[in-house]
Amino acid sequence: MFWQATSKFILKNRTVLLGLVVLLTGFMGFQASKVRLSYELAKILPASDPNFQLYEAFKARYGEDGNVLVMGVATNQMFQQEVFSDWYELNQAIKKIEGVKEVVSNASLREIVRNDSLKRFDFVPIVAQKPRLQSEVDSIRLKINRLPFYQGFIVSEDGKAHLMAITLDQQKLNDESRGELLEAILKATAVFERKHSLKVHLSGLPYIRTEFSAKVSREVVMFTVLAVLVTGLILMFFFRSWWVMLISLGVVLMGVVCSVGYMVLFGYEISLLTGLIPSLMVVIGVPNSIFLTNKYHEEFGKTKDKSQALATAAEKIGETTFWANITTSIGFGVFYLTGSKLLEEFGLIASLSVMTMYMICLVLITILYSYLPAPNAKHLARLEEKFISRFLQKVDGLVKNRRRFIYLTVSVLVLVSAYGLSRITAIGFIVDDLPENDPILTDLQFFERHFHGVMPFEVSIDTGRPGRVFAPQTLTKIRQMQKEFATHPEFTKPLSLVEAIKFIYQAYRGGDPKYFVLPGALELNKLAEYTGATKGTEASFGSFIDTTRRYTRVSFQVADIGTKRIDALYDLLQPKIDSIFNINPETGTWLDKEDRYEAQITGNSVVFTKGNDYLLQNLVESTLLAIGLISVLIVVLFGNWRMILIAVIPSLVPLVITAGIMGFAGIHLKPSTTLIFSIAFGLSSDGTIYFLTKYKDEFRNKGRTVADAVSQTIQFTGISMFYTAIILFVGFVIFTASTFKGTVALGILVSITLLMGMLSNLILLPAFLLWMNKKITQ
Repeated sequence: MFWQATSKFILKNRTVLLGLVVLLTGFMGFQASKVRLSYELAKILPASDPNFQLYEAFKARYGEDGNVLVMGVATNQMFQQEVFSDWYELNQAIKKIEGVKEVVSNASLREIVRNDSLKRFDFVPIVAQKPRLQSEVDSIRLKINRLPFYQGFIVSEDGKAHLMAITLDQQKLNDESRGELLEAILKATAVFERKHSLKVHLSGLPYIRTEFSAKVSREVVMFTVLAVLVTGLILMFFFRSWWVMLISLGVVLMGVVCSVGYMVLFGYEISLLTGLIPSLMVVIGVPNSIFLTNKYHEEFGKTKDKSQALATAAEKIGETTFWANITTSIGFGVFYLTGSKLLEEFGLIASLSVMTMYMICLVLITILYSYLPAPNAKHLARLEEKFISRFLQKVDGLVKNRRRFIYLTVSVLVLVSAYGLSRITAIGFIVDDLPENDPILTDLQFFERHFHGVMPFEVSIDTGRPGRVFAPQTLTKIRQMQKEFATHPEFTKPLSLVEAIKFIYQAYRGGDPKYFVLPGALELNKLAEYTGATKGTEASFGSFIDTTRRYTRVSFQVADIGTKRIDALYDLLQPKIDSIFNINPETGTWLDKEDRYEAQITGNSVVFTKGNDYLLQNLVESTLLAIGLISVLIVVLFGNWRMILIAVIPSLVPLVITAGIMGFAGIHLKPSTTLIFSIAFGLSSDGTIYFLTKYKDEFRNKGRTVADAVSQTIQFTGISMFYTAIILFVGFVIFTASTFKGTVALGILVSITLLMGMLSNLILLPAFLLWMNKKITQ
């Protein structure tokens, strides 16, 4: 037999295999030392998705829409000479920091002055130098108040809050030096805060991404340490042996090193998802050690021959844990087939790490036990733990005598859970995983109160041919679209070519605020005479128009209003945009194909929303795929299609109950919680495989009746399943220490699912086996 030959090979070549494992760990450890944090926004949508392609094309044309850091302060003292002068100094200090491209605030605004002698417009700083007198500040304030272009952007509409927008170099944002860049900005800001006792709020995607990455970095270490400590204590409690605990944890940590090494080998970085893998490997790897140790002690108790006991344990448990780890690997691996970069990375690394962990455990634990003394009476007495034995005896009695009660109880739980499942809502927020008092969230709420938000919401416009951007009808259509957006309070004022022309026209008419309007065709022709106006506009607003004047954009900001509301706005506004740009207002008919515009909504907010929708769709597909693959595996393993029903249902019942708990507890489906079901199904199926392989051995190889085989399986495999369930339950509970609410929900729900999975595999699964007694016997 293959597994018998494998166990003999391991014991025969101990030195060579031990050396190979050490070399592998050393190599992977060297690779792991080069791992880096990901500072980019998670790419959830697959590359083939039209929304993803539109957004990537948008960024290629105009640059990132998420590279602006915003600072805001609420005060009625801003235009007092001392405060404004220090705000000016802060502006200048930040502008000098390496990695800062541009800073816009009250202290760095420009006005447009008509220059008739040169037939051009000059862009003149409103604040030419640091003001020394209050009268200078008063003059600055009057000028800003006469420029509607800046109202709602730099100064809130009620005049109570003031904003500084800092555009950062994208290359800096995507490497480790971003932390130093942000630290330098914070250091400069702290001086202003202390001097004037004012709270300066920070937000914007660069800040949110940096802080998220820092939290992920801290939690990778924290969870790994917690997982080692918790599982180590449980192992010590169960086995009462320092050697068992140290060997198990040492072997598992080798697997953890390999998992991080895989990230580097595949060119991946640590993200919110891949950051969970090291601690997951600790939790998932320890059960391999438990099953192998229990089987070794059980066989030694029978034969008193250490070599024979190890060979048998490696043979039997090697096969059982192989198939169990395959099911776990499938539970993770299905994410690789989603097409989503974020899920692909998580699925590939997790599935490879699971199988690597399995091989290291089988080889290393078998070899290390062969060098240790044989188990003593204390170790063997643990197999007859009174509490666990009594519990398993009651389970055995319940399965044989109360099957109707079992089916009724499960049916009621499933029906109630189905109702709870119907109450689940699918909604995600960009920062909804943070606790309510987190500074990131409270600062974001400041900008939502005073400036409507900071999340990019863009409209990308292709006019169809070069030069058409400045056509009067194009500008009119953009203005109509902006009016439509203005009816929705979620949006800020737009930044667009139309707003720039209104700003220039105000200057052309002498600076009177009433001329901050889009001029008619004749007035536009007069503006065109000022060639400097066109050049100046392109210099200042180059990120809003391409060199061919075919493409332009309209930029809005929006609050973190959730994917549900963004979806609703998208579905409402996109058709209206199409009609504004492509329906002739005089005839009410669609423009000819060659005259049509292509105006599409995009931006970080939209891509995040579409990614969330994609994840929810993928939740069903990945779970069904995992069920299908594991079902095929069960047929191959047991050669009986009826086993699919027997094996899959006990693993599905806990998932339904967990979904019901989510519905009743008001836990939303979102990126961080969609992983629960595939992971939990893969891990729950482990117990099914453990139980059925032991049952198969008792029934076929030892010639027992179905009832006796079930009893023996409950008694002996039940101990390992109990230990494993406790390890997994407590191991996932550690995720409740996370600062991310989604990770907390993941930990709680997977823990509950796995505990229920153990009960289902110990009670419902053997009940099914007895129910199908006659058919299985035949």
